[in-house]
Amino acid sequence: MSSPSTPGPAAPPDPIAQASGTAEEPLSLARFVELFTAVMLPILLAAIDQTLLATATPAIARDFDNLHDSTWIAVGYLLASTIMAPLYGRLGDRYGRREALLGALGLFALGSLACTASPGMWWLIAARVLQGLGGGGLMVMSQALIGEVVSPRQRPRFQAWLSGVFVLSSVVGPVLGGLVVSRYSWRWLFVANLPLCALAAWRVGLLAKGAGHAEPGQGHDAAGVLMFAGCAGLSLLWLTLAGHRFGWLSLPSLAMAACALLLGWLLLRHERRQRHPFLPVELLRIPATAWTALTVVLFAACMFALVFFLPVYLQIARHGSAARAGLLLLPLTAGLVLGSNVTGRIIARSGRPDLPPRYGLVLSALALLALALAPPSGLTVGVLGLIAGLGFGSVMPSSQLLVQAVAGRSRLGAAAATISLARSTGASVGTAVFGSLVFGIASPGDLRAALNLSGSAGAAAAQRVTQAFHIGFGAAALVALAAVFVARRVPRVDL
Repeated sequence: MSSPSTPGPAAPPDPIAQASGTAEEPLSLARFVELFTAVMLPILLAAIDQTLLATATPAIARDFDNLHDSTWIAVGYLLASTIMAPLYGRLGDRYGRREALLGALGLFALGSLACTASPGMWWLIAARVLQGLGGGGLMVMSQALIGEVVSPRQRPRFQAWLSGVFVLSSVVGPVLGGLVVSRYSWRWLFVANLPLCALAAWRVGLLAKGAGHAEPGQGHDAAGVLMFAGCAGLSLLWLTLAGHRFGWLSLPSLAMAACALLLGWLLLRHERRQRHPFLPVELLRIPATAWTALTVVLFAACMFALVFFLPVYLQIARHGSAARAGLLLLPLTAGLVLGSNVTGRIIARSGRPDLPPRYGLVLSALALLALALAPPSGLTVGVLGLIAGLGFGSVMPSSQLLVQAVAGRSRLGAAAATISLARSTGASVGTAVFGSLVFGIASPGDLRAALNLSGSAGAAAAQRVTQAFHIGFGAAALVALAAVFVARRVPRVDL
């Protein structure tokens, strides 16, 4: 490192920093609004498409006569975005975050077009995987662009806006999906993405091109990418199918679990030997980052399982329409937005992003436990959804701020990818395990009869499926309690 009196080689100019000030200088509200309006649509698209089909899933299952495989509508997207998140982080840090975001928008639009034309369930699942290949970069690059411009001490003021867009979009997805499905076809949910992607690409393209931070001889670690994809794919496939397609201790189950573990072990060995690994392992060696990432995994497992399956539960337990089930998620939305904004204000005053999740996740755990025990009335679901949202809203803004502060400016893409990877992993595993648990307890005949509600047999089947969902909510409460324990292990970090 050069001494102050002996300047080192001049760093390449950073046009974004030149336009908006360096990351250490105060950022005016006008400059932030200019950037925020560019990244808002990618964040919205990334968040809303993780949950958009929650209320539309029963309608899609009826159209394709396939409810058992419907979990993969969400899992396929989440799996692809999980695999791509660290890759986008590395590419953005190396070649420029604006260019990586534009590429992600193009893939996302292509996947949306394929979803629109899907003739069957597995075609739709494959199209969702393609869509997820682009979706994995939307949130990562948007967060990295914000971190590149806004100083760490200022980020709490603006992070509430970003988290508000994310959580609002995540839960508005099922509401919007229910309204569209009740009046039109579920295919319109994907058609709407196309003009939004075009508008987002136009706004992002107006930003100045950012400087990359590539190092000489830096490779792409293709072997790491392939091993990670294989490990993640096999793990989710096992979690989704075991318990109802084949037994947990059957030969196929044990073989898939063993292969996933072997690939995971080989991946860890490979990544530790790499000077420039695909996974951000250098950040995960920092205790604050590692414990925060694990907290986000557990938080996302609970929240996305709740967002994706609660509308299905409401349609079966309360015999409501998709639109009504979506509207009953509005209290959860309100809680998430309010919790996120309150968390941003608390961190702005205290400078301590490690504190809010320790207390917020307690609220979520209690709400999930009450949901597992309470009767499925609209008022009960609304109140408990509001409480759970308040707790969940404390996690995302604090985790982004903490990891970005620890990572530093040159690794903002890797930092955003770490949180995105943790969130996508938790969402994928939580959705797969929750679906496997519920669909494993409820028989295929009960699920079919509960959807059709044919006479007394349909009512009895709906009751049995409702009990299976209550067990699932109880399991989610235990995961939230584990997240409380992990959040308390995060060491103190001051912005």
